[in-house]
Amino acid sequence: MRAHWGLRRLVPVALMAVGTLGLVRLDPSAGQPRAARWYKGNTHTHTLNSDGDSHPDDVVKWYRAHGYQFVALTDHNVLTTVDGLNAVHGLDNEFLVVRGEEVTDRFGDRPLHINALEPTRLVPPQGGASAVEAVQRDVDAIRAANGVPSINHPNFGWALSADELAQVRNNRLFEIFNGHPMVNNVGGGGKPSLEEMWDAILSRGILLYGLAVDDAHHFKRHDDRTASRPGKGWIYVRADTLSSRALLAAMERGEFYSSTGVELSEVVATTTEVTVAVKATTFSKYRIQFIGRGGRVLQETAEPRATYRVRGDEGYVRARVLESNGDMAWTQPVMLR
Repeated sequence: MRAHWGLRRLVPVALMAVGTLGLVRLDPSAGQPRAARWYKGNTHTHTLNSDGDSHPDDVVKWYRAHGYQFVALTDHNVLTTVDGLNAVHGLDNEFLVVRGEEVTDRFGDRPLHINALEPTRLVPPQGGASAVEAVQRDVDAIRAANGVPSINHPNFGWALSADELAQVRNNRLFEIFNGHPMVNNVGGGGKPSLEEMWDAILSRGILLYGLAVDDAHHFKRHDDRTASRPGKGWIYVRADTLSSRALLAAMERGEFYSSTGVELSEVVATTTEVTVAVKATTFSKYRIQFIGRGGRVLQETAEPRATYRVRGDEGYVRARVLESNGDMAWTQPVMLR
């Protein structure tokens, strides 16, 4: 049996030691262990450069003040320069602004939105003869601009089905939770939730990693349910340094987890077992579920730390943590072959 976390072979147990900051990986070139840290960030944020209500400076200040280590500015078909923002607000290995764009396309009445993270140039929407073709052309254009693509909120406007998402190539990331109030995260009316779509795609042997984002537009509105406010969803990325390329490379390897409020103290995956531990609080209780092919719950525990021992016939294994006040966390799938 072989297990894969992303495109790389899993690190053998003998090379891993895990603490509250995550993985310690041996660095053969230096001859010494190199500690990787968890960095909290949001990859989907808007400013007044498109349809947000706040200046980029104010948006960046909000994220830094609220304990994030990075934020990507992803305005619609706009590539905001972040050099000046990093000169003012950036801090080595502590806070970073990532350049981004939400490539905003359409097919008929279906809105097709794909984030371009750290592209070297603006990526215009490419269009296409079908929804899948348009998304594929946008993904290819983002890659050609040296950016990392991420397919956004597929249930917004019921834009993309699981089958259509499964046809897109050269993409590793899509949103399984989006904090905007009109993106239909949980599905309905015969349409699956984003998490159900994820399991359907993984069950076909197609690897996708799931992001939680806030899709913030409104930093000044607090009085109505249509406001898309910050702080709804985020990711913790395990990387050796806080740089755009290190973060994105780690994300495309699946070395992150997604959250709406649950923080993990341990995430370890090997060829034989997957372990998850919650950084528990006194006012919450937790359930840890391990999920496999078809979205089937393979194992569930009420303890804040759990290990699932791999049998080999699960197709994939991912973990979901449910907190007693409604918060959640999702680890990335380990694909089994």
